[in-house]
Amino acid sequence: MAHPDQMQAFVLAAELGSFSAAARRMGKAQSAVSTAIANLEIDAGVEFFDRSGRNPVLTDEGRALLPHAKGILLGNREFFSKAASMVEGLETDLCIAIEQGISLSPLMHLFQQFAAKFGHVSLDILRPGPNDTAMLLKEGRASLGLMIEREYYPTGFKFRGIGHSQLVPVCAASHPLAAMAQVSHLDLRKFRQFMQRSRSLPTAALSGGSKSPSVWYAETPSTILRLVEQGLGWAELPFATVAEALKSGTLTRLNYAFQQSDLLEGIDAVWTEQQALGVAAQWLRDGFLGLPQQTWRDGESALAASRR
Repeated sequence: MAHPDQMQAFVLAAELGSFSAAARRMGKAQSAVSTAIANLEIDAGVEFFDRSGRNPVLTDEGRALLPHAKGILLGNREFFSKAASMVEGLETDLCIAIEQGISLSPLMHLFQQFAAKFGHVSLDILRPGPNDTAMLLKEGRASLGLMIEREYYPTGFKFRGIGHSQLVPVCAASHPLAAMAQVSHLDLRKFRQFMQRSRSLPTAALSGGSKSPSVWYAETPSTILRLVEQGLGWAELPFATVAEALKSGTLTRLNYAFQQSDLLEGIDAVWTEQQALGVAAQWLRDGFLGLPQQTWRDGESALAASRR
């Protein structure tokens, strides 16, 4: 089997255009580099370089094999880097659950930093329905979660509020409610309301309170969005879910006559005492906790622009 030094000599000689330059980069004598490449050629059964000129030139075979040699060197570096991470207590994979309806946009910069710092950690991002994040954490299927705040958490749960998500009351542009300058409680009661309900909670456990006697339930905001777009009723949905539909004019935002302030839902970062957080999970949790709360409200200006 080829020694890594042989692969490195081949790659550097090809990239730098000479055996002497490769030798200087490796801190070895030119004869050692030439010998390493020659031995590798013997093992492979092909010549990598045409040595008839002043400087070695890649042969067709050498040119074809060069990407594979680079891949082997990269694999070696990744192998030892990952091994070092294990020694330091860094997990090899991390699963987090971010409830549907919570926008990923404010998290993208944090994910970019995570990728740069923990390049060898495989990150699995789940998007569960309402309240199912807690179930994933309790069962140990996720180490860290972001979810809409709830009045209580199971024993052993830890949580911190990190901001608020804006809820937007909407209906289809063709719906009768869309033509009203202001909408009263009585107006809402005349039409079907869509609400979320978790599969993991009892029938009576709902997300939010109903304003209409006629209610249909769905597990995800995206399902409710499709139903509302068809004119089947109205709903209060997270801004992240309805932003594009508002901008395109598919949906209309309802103006409540009885509520002047924004509808807000708290966002909690959640983890459990039962599952110890590794180095990467701790870093990501601290990143969630350190996000400015205004980060989650930046969507308001975009929403206002979509209505103009």
